[in-house]
Amino acid sequence: MQQDLDFDVVVVGAGLPGLALCAALRRTQLSIALVEGRMPEWPVGGWDARVYAVSPSSARFLEGIGGWAHLDHSRMQPLARIEVFGDRGARLDFSAFDVGVGELAWIAESGLIARELWEGVKRQANVALFCPARPVALGRVDERSTLELEDGRRLGAALVVGADGVNSWVRGQAGLDARFTDYGELGVVANFRCEKPHLGCAWQWFRPDGVLAFLPLPDQHMSMVWSAPEATARDLLQHDATTLAQHVAAAGDHVLGALEVVTPAAGFPLRLMEVPKVIAPGIVLVGDAAHAIHPLSGHGVNLGFADVRVLADVLATQDRGVLGDVRVLRRYERRRAEEVRAMQLTTHALHELFRPQWPALSWLRNSGLNLTQRMPVVRNALVRYALG
Repeated sequence: MQQDLDFDVVVVGAGLPGLALCAALRRTQLSIALVEGRMPEWPVGGWDARVYAVSPSSARFLEGIGGWAHLDHSRMQPLARIEVFGDRGARLDFSAFDVGVGELAWIAESGLIARELWEGVKRQANVALFCPARPVALGRVDERSTLELEDGRRLGAALVVGADGVNSWVRGQAGLDARFTDYGELGVVANFRCEKPHLGCAWQWFRPDGVLAFLPLPDQHMSMVWSAPEATARDLLQHDATTLAQHVAAAGDHVLGALEVVTPAAGFPLRLMEVPKVIAPGIVLVGDAAHAIHPLSGHGVNLGFADVRVLADVLATQDRGVLGDVRVLRRYERRRAEEVRAMQLTTHALHELFRPQWPALSWLRNSGLNLTQRMPVVRNALVRYALG
């Protein structure tokens, strides 16, 4: 027997954007359903292989929705400085001290943030959890969206939010187009124990074999993200722990001395994804369902939190009956379009500029880094933008 349940908002996906949206709406009168196909799991002990550079603006947002204060700050590393190196000797530094702030970002594990948000949302009076539960059909009837679950239950809502990642089921069901640019690369991530202290510094190298980044973690640990051509990445993933540690240490000019693997390497494909329309009647997309960028900027998670902040602001000021009206949703779409587009263009342009197969651009790209290094006003303006 089919069971019909009515809500104001149905959120599909219990990743960081979906959980954050539920938490951001906790003080509203809106009834919310959160649908997730799998029970969330997080690493027990050790370090999460996926870490994020959480900007100060994102930290303020998380604080406002009740998540930041309860995080285990002993597992979070304030980022004081970033050193960027070109492929022919160019250098660009960013410092929190230079712009008068305490930190440029916080390096935090994905699971650390997700676990805290999940525990808060579970206790939230206006949220009903459907987990594990898989959606199988999405429709629109009488100005209401309907979401049918695999077990026969049907959820009705004024608005369905697709927060279900880059391969979004909601986006596909809603007929919203996504344009992919495959970089032919994998992002290889792993965590290491370091011989030398990092002093809250991150490093990034634009190398002939990809973009290598070291992100500081507490207790003299470091998270590596190496965006490498697929063949190179596959080789990295085949290394044993000792060989990988030696290879990564050498690639990073031994800035942290000898390394020891503490979280095995994993890889994921890198693509630019552009979604021209992130809304439809009764449908809206947030986070990776709405956009994907190259990880060299470290800004992907911050774009997702900014989506959620704006959408929550829009929804909190509307009557329940019009939450899915495209005239309401366009306010969200317009407010997010400029920043998302700017970040996609910037990261894509940097990626293309530093492609190793384009050596003729070497002078241009390295001169650009050096010029910016010699112009503190420009350099600090870039930092302030990243800070939000």
